Amino acid sequence: MTGEDVNWRPSASLEVLERRAHMLGLARNFFAARSILEIETPALMPSGVTDPHIASLTTRLAARSDHSYYLQTSPEFAMKRLLASGVADIYQICKVFRDHEIGRMHQPEFTMVEWYRCGITLEEMITETCAFIIEVGETPSIGIDQYRYRDIFLATCDIDPLVADLDHLVDCAERMIDTLTADLRRQIGTDRNAWLDLLMCQVIMPGLAADRLSVIHHFPADQAALARLDPAEPGVAERFEIMFAGIELANGYRELTDVIEQQHRFSQDLQLRQAAGLPAMLPDQALLGALDHGLPECSGVAIGFDRLVMTTCGLSHIDQAVSFAQ
Repeated sequence: MTGEDVNWRPSASLEVLERRAHMLGLARNFFAARSILEIETPALMPSGVTDPHIASLTTRLAARSDHSYYLQTSPEFAMKRLLASGVADIYQICKVFRDHEIGRMHQPEFTMVEWYRCGITLEEMITETCAFIIEVGETPSIGIDQYRYRDIFLATCDIDPLVADLDHLVDCAERMIDTLTADLRRQIGTDRNAWLDLLMCQVIMPGLAADRLSVIHHFPADQAALARLDPAEPGVAERFEIMFAGIELANGYRELTDVIEQQHRFSQDLQLRQAAGLPAMLPDQALLGALDHGLPECSGVAIGFDRLVMTTCGLSHIDQAVSFAQ
């Protein structure tokens, strides 16, 4: 086979690669202006994630062949260990890896920008994240819309996502999603959160303004992930997502600091993994140790940088935003 027989050329154009490099510089300027420290954490760790909706890539080391290692799906756990050790206000621009994710919006290897700010509220983190997207994307005139998760479901789907039972969610999806197939219905089954996610992606997101940032915040408590519950409203979590042009760009939390609650959530994840026939995953004991020591009150957010390049450059596929796509 010769070089002409394989596709060796970059998947991104030179113009996009130059714009991407410029955006990386703007990102670092953004953090430098706020005295947020750039750090690095390992891409390869002895623990993965328990989240049943995220698949870790695994490998083994010849020197330690009795133990699996995991390419990190996010630097979150390691960064929280740094926060617990006394390092404040940190960010990282790094490669992360997720299996079972490839398509127009997904690559198994992608660039994530993640940062944590001590002592700031969820609302302040939302404001800072929008500022990052606007500054790095150089879109100073862009507008911002904010919605509570419950309110936008009531307005769009006429259901209350905090109390609606499974039958109501399925009925709503069947009424409002023309492309809902019997196979997809069987695949989702009785996973209530999966039905909410389907309605979010297929009904709510397409109705958001394509030329404005859309922030959806205060998710249901059972979609808290690693966010704390709102002390004033325990039925919702202090979590937000930011969308633009139909693409999810950011996912942020007022971070959970309670080690007992984190252990409980890990246990719930493992039960869901078992029910779905997924391999067992040992919870990250180092994270639990850091939470037990004491994680400061903080907010954090992760942004898919490749997706931000997509929206900034008006690209139709994530392959066009990276030098070499898988």
